[in-house]
Amino acid sequence: MQKEKTTSLKYLFFTFLKIGSISWGGFMALIAVVQKQLVDEDKVIREEVVLDGISLASVLPGAVAINVVTYIGYQLHGYKGALVSMFATILPGFLMIVGLGALYSNFGELPVLNKFFLGVLPAISAVILSVALSLAQKQVKDFQQYIICILAVLCLLTIHSFLATLFVIISSATAGYFLYRSRVLTSPPLKWVRTAFNFKKAILIVLVTLLAVALLGFVVWMAGMDKYDWYKINRTLFLTFSGMSLTLFGGGYVIIPAMQQVIVDGFHWLTTKEFADAIAMGQITPGPVILTATFIGYRVAGLAGACVATVAIFLPPGIVMVVLSGFLRKIKDSMVINAIFKGMRPAIIGMIFSAAYTVGKGAEMAWPSVVIFLTVLLLLVKFKVNVLYMIPAAGLAGILLF
Repeated sequence: MQKEKTTSLKYLFFTFLKIGSISWGGFMALIAVVQKQLVDEDKVIREEVVLDGISLASVLPGAVAINVVTYIGYQLHGYKGALVSMFATILPGFLMIVGLGALYSNFGELPVLNKFFLGVLPAISAVILSVALSLAQKQVKDFQQYIICILAVLCLLTIHSFLATLFVIISSATAGYFLYRSRVLTSPPLKWVRTAFNFKKAILIVLVTLLAVALLGFVVWMAGMDKYDWYKINRTLFLTFSGMSLTLFGGGYVIIPAMQQVIVDGFHWLTTKEFADAIAMGQITPGPVILTATFIGYRVAGLAGACVATVAIFLPPGIVMVVLSGFLRKIKDSMVINAIFKGMRPAIIGMIFSAAYTVGKGAEMAWPSVVIFLTVLLLLVKFKVNVLYMIPAAGLAGILLF
């Protein structure tokens, strides 16, 4: 396997800090910015690594975008790189959520942010589309891969469920094996499994999953209690969100119903309107939507609560991701795994195409949205303008035009 060149922790911190500062629009938006910056601009990692990270993150618990960032950080600088990359990506959204939480407590809604977000959405759609076009041009090389890519798009646009994503990942992996299995027959059967499989790590993953279920049960049992001191509140925040994080499959939006049931109906920490506003905060700030947990933690226990909730929602899945990243690195030289990923990569590109459509559909149907979308797409595809300038500029355009 071609190994990625090691980069400094300083580079990872400041690069992902910039990326985390402009990554509005959810999972694929952040991945698109990562692709533009680390692959196209800085050339520190290959696009195949990004696609492989998406493949692994899509079937693991936690925020998919942060898991991919963790995977890339691990590939570039081991465990420290994974931790630094995760922290730097989350930090801008965390600080903005805390600031907005303080403003929200005093002034309520902030309409200017809604206008900013109206400008950002069509720009994000253009960024995602430009990345999908670039990846398709480089990675989709034969008729079978084109078919896999198209079928993945159709499946994800037709079936709106995490099960659709899981189905696309599994079926494309299976197709890759059978379509390209002639290239792997020289490998001794199951030898790569025996070499890579680590029984202790497998037991650890099982225990972590069981712990998540136990934590959720504990949260439900505790939901009827009304009085907490400072320590108990933060302990409960940590147990609540860490338990949720390890049962979160399919992206941040999947966890919203369960989060509402526990936070609003169980603990009564927020009203229904406050919870809806918390979700909005997660959408109009950079980073994944489950930064909603930061806002909830801030409302419940101030700055300490925000820190505890943020660590709890991101760190446990990050640990699982790092463990399995090491596992994947060991088996990556296997010709069997290469065949599987040869089927999965065009499916992942199909997921990116569908994300561009989904994000664009959520934009305001008005002429400013069309102008922003076409302008950003032209600047990225034709003139190769750095994406770091596009998102903030589109947000300002939204404030002026809407």
